[in-house]
Amino acid sequence: MILIVGNVLKDVYLNLDTKNEPFETDKNGTKWLDFSFNASEHHFFNRHSSFGGAAVSLEVLQKLGLSATITDSDFSFDEGGPTKSTPADSYRYILISDDGVSYLTPNKLQITEFIAPNSSVDYIYIDRSANLPKSATDKLLNYLENHPSTKLILYIKDLKIEHVNTLKNHASLIFSEVESIDFEKTVYLTENSLTFKNITEPITVDRIDKLTHLSFYSIAAATILGSFILGKTIEKSLKITRANLENSYLDSTLTLTELQDISSRENDDLELIAASLVYSGKGILAADESGGSIKKKFAELNIPDTFENRHSYRDIFLSTPDIENYFSGIILFDETARDHTDTGETYVDYLTSRRIIPGIKVDQGLEKFKGSDETYTKGLDNLPRRLREYYEMGLRFAKWRAAFNITLSENGEIITPSDNAIEENCRILAEYARACQSAGLVPIVEPEVVYQGNYNIDTCAKITAKVLDTLFKELENFGINLRACILKCNMILAGKDYLPSSTPEEVGQKTAEILKDHVPEDLAGIVFLSGGQTPEQATDNLAAVLKNGPFPWPITFSFARAIQDPALFSWSGDNNNIEKARQAFLDRLIANKTVLED
Repeated sequence: MILIVGNVLKDVYLNLDTKNEPFETDKNGTKWLDFSFNASEHHFFNRHSSFGGAAVSLEVLQKLGLSATITDSDFSFDEGGPTKSTPADSYRYILISDDGVSYLTPNKLQITEFIAPNSSVDYIYIDRSANLPKSATDKLLNYLENHPSTKLILYIKDLKIEHVNTLKNHASLIFSEVESIDFEKTVYLTENSLTFKNITEPITVDRIDKLTHLSFYSIAAATILGSFILGKTIEKSLKITRANLENSYLDSTLTLTELQDISSRENDDLELIAASLVYSGKGILAADESGGSIKKKFAELNIPDTFENRHSYRDIFLSTPDIENYFSGIILFDETARDHTDTGETYVDYLTSRRIIPGIKVDQGLEKFKGSDETYTKGLDNLPRRLREYYEMGLRFAKWRAAFNITLSENGEIITPSDNAIEENCRILAEYARACQSAGLVPIVEPEVVYQGNYNIDTCAKITAKVLDTLFKELENFGINLRACILKCNMILAGKDYLPSSTPEEVGQKTAEILKDHVPEDLAGIVFLSGGQTPEQATDNLAAVLKNGPFPWPITFSFARAIQDPALFSWSGDNNNIEKARQAFLDRLIANKTVLED
């Protein structure tokens, strides 16, 4: 049994919308928040609360399968959180803004009392949230004297407090946020990094998105403690801790099984997989139409939307002879990833046997922002669980699409996409990418500026540049390894409804210019979507882009309709036309491969 001595804190998180300039800047350039603000000028959003302090440590230890409780015997959890009312002096308001995280805490901290258990416990863990008076430390020392088998684990920010410092010599392990403690078993925790005393390379995690500094400390210390209790080595404990820090959310840390699974995948060479996907002379087939998309396609040709027809349609592409000469990878939809060839082999195994890397579409479609026609992409809530299942199925990369529609006012000013839509979708893409890399899958991030619209090529270039800048800033914030990440993006061209249409020469020059100026050089590679272009148009524009090289990254195609539509029209739901459809498919593959090899 682990007895946690600490306070249950009530953290209220307020995301601050800095676009409304709620800060004042003094003569030294320091920004200050004026709390005498007018509510019409300052805005908070995504307000939520979480139980912090000892509650976080309790959750982590219990998720690791250990028996733990908090010293206050009246404390317990139900589905809504602690059943015991939280005192006012335990509330902390946490402001999350573009500049980082700020904390507003009570002047008088909640006092922690030590309630000695009636029987012996294995460990007593003094949590970071503890505010121990001398009376509590005296009771604690008395308990330790009477129970010599109980080990003390100490996490104290300030050991200069005399009566707290007396606990130091009784501790088996000390967590500290300063590096001046001379103690054999010490873990140093600094802002968003942790180092064991005899480990020279610190583990650094940037998690302001879902974990503030305070929850970082609690999860890190409790995970290391739990790992040590479970008999893990220092190196293994730090790997498990990093996995927990990189994948946890507020109120949702990972189980031991999940953490061991994630940390064991670090040996998988994601960079090699990414490099293989953008292998010279081959493309990636996007055979990942969702149920709604394929239903719409079929309806236009009066094809019944049945499983048998969906299977036959997708099998045209996946079973075409020699497609390994044209594709390095194929993106599947969930239904196809679970489907089988006519000989009973799963499509995932079938593609792998043909040296084609199988991937999976993992986003779950678009949802409108509240009170807006702009959209964000759904699917983060259960993503880690789904990715772990897909990895076990043999899939090795994933794709997530965000859509940005361009609309203009009568005088040509850009109405959408808004800054908020760009920022939120790029943040979601980065969070998805981190989940993929943690699960052993290479992420393809697809921020698509939608071709449908009445806008010129310069407007497309401006919006695409802004989206790419925002995306790569978020990918950096989330610690994404770009060498194990692929960008799938639109070409730069005027909207479908704009006249005159962009020429291949214009598309090639503008696209190359934007990519060279706004995409980091260490990215694994870039693949183009066709986005509603005709098959011939997409191929011609791809050729024009490549003529404006060389580029610092491999470039290839990841077309869907521009490769599949000719085959779909040839098949039209009649399986007597399958060979004809496969030939139409091969014709497009040959045309695009010729472009890549020129």
